[in-house]
Amino acid sequence: MANALVRDLDDQVYERLKARAVGNNRSLEAELREILVAASKQVSMAEARARAAEIRQRLSGRTDSDSAELIREDRDTR
Repeated sequence: MANALVRDLDDQVYERLKARAVGNNRSLEAELREILVAASKQVSMAEARARAAEIRQRLSGRTDSDSAELIREDRDTR
């Protein structure tokens, strides 16, 4: 496993991270690991746009129903 060292971290940031770790019943190291793992899983803006374009292309040409009409029908059948 790799190691990382963060230098010159602002004292207030450090204290907030320590408090967050305590709030999550974790050590500071475990909390930082969780934060870094979650951050590494985020997609870039370019990836998000590409995925959205793919979805738009897949859905193009489909007609959507009017949700207000469907709600009205549901209410009328009760």
